[in-house]
Amino acid sequence: MESAVLALEDGTVFAGRSLGAPAERSGEVVFNTALTGYQEVFTDPSYSGQIVVLTNPQIGNYGTNQADNESGRPYIEGLAVREFSRVASNWRSDTDANLFLGRRGIPIISGLDTRALVRHLRSRGVMRGVLSSIESDARKLVEKARNIPRMEGLDLASRVSTPERYEWTKAVDACSPSEPIAAPPAPKFHVVAYDYGIKLNILRRLCQTGCRVTVVPSLTSAADVLSLNPDGVFLSNGPGDPEPLHAQIGNIRKLIGRKPIFGICLGHQLLGLALGGKTYKLKFGHRGANHPVRNELTRRVEITSHNHGFAVDPESLNLNEIEITHVNLNDGTLEGFRHRQHPVFCVQYHPEAAPGPHDSHYLFGDFVNLMERAGPGGRPVRER
Repeated sequence: MESAVLALEDGTVFAGRSLGAPAERSGEVVFNTALTGYQEVFTDPSYSGQIVVLTNPQIGNYGTNQADNESGRPYIEGLAVREFSRVASNWRSDTDANLFLGRRGIPIISGLDTRALVRHLRSRGVMRGVLSSIESDARKLVEKARNIPRMEGLDLASRVSTPERYEWTKAVDACSPSEPIAAPPAPKFHVVAYDYGIKLNILRRLCQTGCRVTVVPSLTSAADVLSLNPDGVFLSNGPGDPEPLHAQIGNIRKLIGRKPIFGICLGHQLLGLALGGKTYKLKFGHRGANHPVRNELTRRVEITSHNHGFAVDPESLNLNEIEITHVNLNDGTLEGFRHRQHPVFCVQYHPEAAPGPHDSHYLFGDFVNLMERAGPGGRPVRER
C-alpha cells in the first residue's frame, strides 16, 4: 500500500498509508469526536476548506449510501483516521467509503496515531496542513502548509452556496421499516432558506414540520426574499469566517422585524453580527455529537451535535434587546439567543443532526409557532 503524509504548519509531520485518491490537498486541520455519522461529515458543506481527523478509531465499516448525504458531494479536503475499513458491512450500504471519497479526488491517510494528533491540536489549536500521497518530502509539505490562507477572513459560504434558487418539498424518510416517523402535515408555511452551505437534513426537518421551502443563494437580496412573500426566513449553516460576509449580514439586518427568522450555526453567527455583536475564532472548535447545552429558558440540558470553529461573543450583544437562551456546559460559550421584540431566534449547534441526538428537534416546532403567530405572510409580531 502506498504511503501518505500529513504535514502541519508548525513542522509536525504524521506518516501513514494512502487510501482514497492519489492526491495532495490542503486546508485547516480539525477533529470530530462523533462515534458515528462519518458520511454526514464528509458531505457537510461546513467542512469546506478543512482536513478532518476522526477520533473514532475505525472508519468505513458501514459503508455509504445515497440517503445519508448532507449535500450532493463530499466537501472535506482530506481525511485522517486510525484505521480505515476496506470492507463495508451494512444492509443500507451501496458504496464503500474509500471509493466514495476516492472518486471525488479526496485523499485519505490511515494508520496514523490520531490520539497524538488530536492532543496536539487541542494543545496548539487547529492549524493549516497539507495531506499528500504524491509528495513524500515533509519539508516541502510543511512549507506549503505555512503558505495556504488562514480560515480567518475567508468567505467560503459564497463558494458553496447554490448558484440558483430551487424548491424543496421532501420530508424525513425512515431508515428502516421499524423507525417510527410520522407522516408530515400538509405544507402550511412557506419558508425562504438562505443557503450558506445548507445541510439536506435541515430542509427535510423543515418539511417534516409542515413547511415548503424555497432555497436561495447566499447573496440574494432582502428585497428579492420579501418578493417571495415567505411566512418565515431560515439562515443556514456554512463554512468559513462569518465576519467577511458583509452583504449577507446587511440583507439579514433588513429582514429583522419584517419576517420570523430562525438561524443555525453560521446563520446564528450572522444574526449576531447583524444585531451589532462580534464573533471570534475558537482554539480548536466544537465538532462532535455529544456536547451538553443548557436551555436557559427551561433549565434542561440537551445533548447536541456541533460543527463550528467560530462563536458569537455574548458580551458584544445588547442584552436589553437580546435574550441568551442556550449555553455550552463544556466551555460556557454562547449556543443560542432570541430577540426580545422581534420573532428572531437562533442556535449555534445542529438540531437537525442525522445521525445524532434528537434532543433539540423542538426548535423546528418553535419556528413553526413563530410563523403561526405572525400570520399569513409572516407579519412581524412582538414577543409576549
